Amino acid sequence: MSDLDWVPEGIDITVPSVARTYDYLLGGAHNLAVDRAMGDQMLKVLPGARDLVRLNRSFLRRAVTHLAERGVRQFLDIGSGIPTVGNVHEIAQEVAPGCRVVYVDKDPVAIAHSRLILADDPDTTAVQADLREPEDVLSRPEVTGLLDFDQPIALLLLLVVHFVRPDEEPGKLLARYRDRLVPGSYMVISHATADERAETMRRAADTVRESKSKDNLVYRTHAEVTELFDGYDLVEPGVVGHALWRPGGVGDIADQAEDNNQVWAGVGRKPVTGGH
Repeated sequence: MSDLDWVPEGIDITVPSVARTYDYLLGGAHNLAVDRAMGDQMLKVLPGARDLVRLNRSFLRRAVTHLAERGVRQFLDIGSGIPTVGNVHEIAQEVAPGCRVVYVDKDPVAIAHSRLILADDPDTTAVQADLREPEDVLSRPEVTGLLDFDQPIALLLLLVVHFVRPDEEPGKLLARYRDRLVPGSYMVISHATADERAETMRRAADTVRESKSKDNLVYRTHAEVTELFDGYDLVEPGVVGHALWRPGGVGDIADQAEDNNQVWAGVGRKPVTGGH
């Protein structure tokens, strides 16, 4: 059964994974039948889902390129998902060879494949850990061994904070990461919203919740996503639709106008003087 050849032992193949479903929507091959079923159901209620994940990858490329061009040489990508074309280390190292990247995801399949791909790159590593446990993430020897916390680091949080529930206090959670980063560090966020197409997005969240997945989507408004950047100076153009953050060409923009604003995105820089 080819579906199972690459699945690490102990994985419950009856429960869909957000990371593997994302891989399916991107056209990847590392997903199971339950993931494809959730992805197909998502496409029924949100036909533009493939465009949304493609636009997110484009935003990732532009943001990482922007930071690498401004001298950032260290990246901590939490909720990194299953490796696909255009990984953070490929983007950053194209600008500046030697950029160091740590990928973090709680999905063991994502980490297993990351380790296979990164095996020959001494400037990258992958760690299975949860965004919600910053002290654990930041104390892992793989993290502290590769990243120098006395130098600026870019914290990447793409399409992951919307799985943090309100009672888990995402603002305070991200502040625990911010407080470990030196001035001149950056945080990059993309976050799904229901500011557009509220009913459609409600049905999309229901699809995830009803799928037996352990993750539930929590949408936040433009103001709420902006608040997550407390302690950072927003880089122009601020928090905007992910397709509208410094687009480089027509390929970065969706034909369906609502898709361009279905995910809020922004980049913040921790002030070098004053602030937190």
